[in-house]
Amino acid sequence: MTSGAAGVPARTDPEWQGLPAAMLRLRRLLLVLWLVPVTAATAVLLWLFAAPGWALFALIPGFFLVWGWPMLGRNWRSWRYAERADDLLIQRGVMWREETVVPYGRMQLVEVESGPLQRKFGLASLQLHTAAAATDATIPGLDPAEAERLRDRLTELGEARSAGL
Repeated sequence: MTSGAAGVPARTDPEWQGLPAAMLRLRRLLLVLWLVPVTAATAVLLWLFAAPGWALFALIPGFFLVWGWPMLGRNWRSWRYAERADDLLIQRGVMWREETVVPYGRMQLVEVESGPLQRKFGLASLQLHTAAAATDATIPGLDPAEAERLRDRLTELGEARSAGL
């Protein structure tokens, strides 16, 4: 941090990192895999068992598919994280912005998780556990190498900070 006017420390903004584009592709694929069959099944079932006019209600899940596509993009762009000297910042949210600050000295466990679909898309999630359950935090959809690097760095910083308590 550099010194500003009248000896007041100048604020330096953290260097924010976003999520990889593969996370957006995975979420959009899941949206399509869920809503296209629901839309088709709704249309067919209403056509067969009600009346052809009732099949128009299949437009409702179709609407959510069309609406959800750009909303997933907005949500994906809202996720970011930054490493600072004493803590990790995680920001997310479109309408309701949420920022989580996890001090390194409070971290008890840092896990890297990757399910089958995440592995197929080359992704992993980082789960941070602290002493207070309310401050547990997750960074979804990271590149596996970045998730492992972050896990090792956060573990190292957490051990160094907690040893000083």
